[in-house]
Amino acid sequence: MNPYTQGVIEVFSSHANPDTAAPMAKYMKNKFEYFGIKSPLRKEISKPFLERIHLPPVGDVPIIIREFWVQPQRELQYFAMTLFQKYTKSSPSDWIDLYEDVITKKSWWDTVDGLAAWNVGDHFVKFPDQLTPYTQRWMDSENIWLQRSCLLFQLRYNERTNFDLLKSYIIPLSSSKEFFIRKAIGWALRQYSKVNPMAVMEFVKDQPLSNLSKREALRLMK
Repeated sequence: MNPYTQGVIEVFSSHANPDTAAPMAKYMKNKFEYFGIKSPLRKEISKPFLERIHLPPVGDVPIIIREFWVQPQRELQYFAMTLFQKYTKSSPSDWIDLYEDVITKKSWWDTVDGLAAWNVGDHFVKFPDQLTPYTQRWMDSENIWLQRSCLLFQLRYNERTNFDLLKSYIIPLSSSKEFFIRKAIGWALRQYSKVNPMAVMEFVKDQPLSNLSKREALRLMK
């Protein structure tokens, strides 16, 4: 195990709190174990590891991320996501495969949404030539978390959002019975409604979206 990974695990382990671990796991439907470290304390004990002088070389990051991802405690995946953010400018093009890998492992909204909106979203701005081949593959994959990532990676684009592209993801998924797909459709449309509410209203009117997707999409326009 990389010494950086081991150091983080040791510090997190020393702050484990069984009294809070159980309710945290219950909130996440007991899908993951927890140390029981609440967000403010987790951010505090993470700071030394995220200082520039202590960050691992960019070439070591993929193996470190994967080491965190196989750990049972969910806080270590949260730390890995924070670590990712330190490499926004220096991340290479092949990290798209790393993002795909972690999106499809231990998948749940608490990691997938951040990976999609921050990591994947920033990555496709840096490497636009990868956008079409990867999102097409993800759409065809039948993996709801990769499909959800297609719907959500433009969340932070605001005026730069390619609405036609977003619609090209929504339309083939509009009949999905998956809650997380229906919710993401509405969320993506709601976010774009801040930029162009009329376009969203017209699209929702014309498409056979689920009631959940419609409700979420139009929430800001009531």
